[in-house]
Amino acid sequence: MGVKHGRDYGEILQDLTKAVSLIEDSYLFFEMEAEDWERLGPEDRLEVHEALAEDLFYALGTQPSIDVGSAVVIHDPALHRINILIGEKQMTFVPLV
Repeated sequence: MGVKHGRDYGEILQDLTKAVSLIEDSYLFFEMEAEDWERLGPEDRLEVHEALAEDLFYALGTQPSIDVGSAVVIHDPALHRINILIGEKQMTFVPLV
């Protein structure tokens, strides 16, 4: 089902893809090794991040937070956004409306 949103899904997915690409070890979500990630070219990395963004969008509809490598991705329904955090520091967020 995914999270409730008022923005165009394609725009949200594009923003979420950019946001997860900021997580240096995002490849751990797919249980990849660092060496395998390093061998991927830019287009392949983009595909992995797009798949991750889509998986997160739908999973956050049933789970309020998901660990992605050293980050946590959190759905905040009160503020209608998805927060991406590393430790106590907010990296970025994706508005849903």
